[in-house]
Amino acid sequence: MISVMILVRNEELNLPACLESVSWSDDIHVYDSFSTDRSVEIARSSGAQVTQRVFDDWSTHQNWGLAHLPFRHPWVFYIDADERVSPELRDALLAAAENPRDAVAFRIERRDIFLGRWLRHVQASAWYLRLFRPERMRYERLVNPVSIVDGPVGQVSGPLVHFPFSKGIGQWIDRHNGYSRLEAEQTLIERAKAPGIDLRAVFLADDFHVRRAHQKALFYRLPMRPLIKFLALYLVRGGFLDGRAGLTYATLAAIYEYFIVLKTRELTEARTHPVGATATRVIH
Repeated sequence: MISVMILVRNEELNLPACLESVSWSDDIHVYDSFSTDRSVEIARSSGAQVTQRVFDDWSTHQNWGLAHLPFRHPWVFYIDADERVSPELRDALLAAAENPRDAVAFRIERRDIFLGRWLRHVQASAWYLRLFRPERMRYERLVNPVSIVDGPVGQVSGPLVHFPFSKGIGQWIDRHNGYSRLEAEQTLIERAKAPGIDLRAVFLADDFHVRRAHQKALFYRLPMRPLIKFLALYLVRGGFLDGRAGLTYATLAAIYEYFIVLKTRELTEARTHPVGATATRVIH
């Protein structure tokens, strides 16, 4: 009834529990970016099909997977290796695929876990499109892709449990250091395509994901973005209610935002004054 797609790159630590949580599916695809650890061995030993492709950017990689992986069923559930399907979500997914009505995709609630507790308040967004008809779904943006659905969207209950710090804070920082470069590139792409801001889309777009994309474009033009990010997560969204975990997460999110600011500035400078260009220096 449902095929499963798991994106993987060196996930030998997380993959066994992830595979166990989707063992109810008879069509599991591990979509691997040429891992150098035991990820592929673990996947194959569990009976999953393995497809490998060099990772370029998030939307291109995910779109390729939807178009080329040999899914056996009409519905696909997408999951990352550091996520787990709860029993409640499993039942809700199967019921939705059995009777989707007119929906071609479904949102699910993801719960981030950090320092042993659910980050109930500090999460920027809890709802993600993860169950869908692959021919009706596509992704946009180089990183943190926006899900674009061609058709009605439903919603299912039951949490998808996420462990973003399963490999430690150092690995989270390393990963988001890479994400920040892609975000900087995406920022310059969007500025070149649309120099202005569509405020109507920011506040009134019917589709949540379209609205979020325009809100990101506006947010990326604000001054003091890292501070705004911290205050939005910790005070406005109530991250302080998540205790030490909420404070730490909001701080890390602000640091990530600062990485994006710095790299956007660096890329802009590099394109404005490329290496080798003639420069005049005045020495006093």
